[in-house]
Amino acid sequence: MIARIWHGKTAAAKAAEYANFLNVKAIPDYRGTPGNLGVYVLRRDEGDRTHFIALTFWESLETIKGFAGDPVDRAKYYPEDRGFLVEFEPKGQHWEVVGSAKP
Repeated sequence: MIARIWHGKTAAAKAAEYANFLNVKAIPDYRGTPGNLGVYVLRRDEGDRTHFIALTFWESLETIKGFAGDPVDRAKYYPEDRGFLVEFEPKGQHWEVVGSAKP
C-alpha cells in the first residue's frame, strides 16, 4: 500500500469554504478512482493561513496514476483551487506503508 501526501494552504478566512469544497468534490473524486483505499483531510490553522493535508491510501503507484496522471508525483489541482489556494506545490509525496494499527 502507498500513502500519498499533498499539502495546500489557504487564507484563514477561506478555510471553512475550502474544507467544504474538499468534502464535496475532492474526496469523492479520490474515492471514485479505482485503487483508492481511503482518504483523510487534515486541517491546521496558523495565524492568517490554514494548512490542509490530503492523506490518501492506494493499492500501488500505478493506481495513483489513474488519479494524478503521469508523472505520478505531480500534484492534481481542480479549477476551483485557484480561488482558494495561496500557492501551488508541484508535487505530492509517496510513502510505502509498512505497518498499521487500528484503535
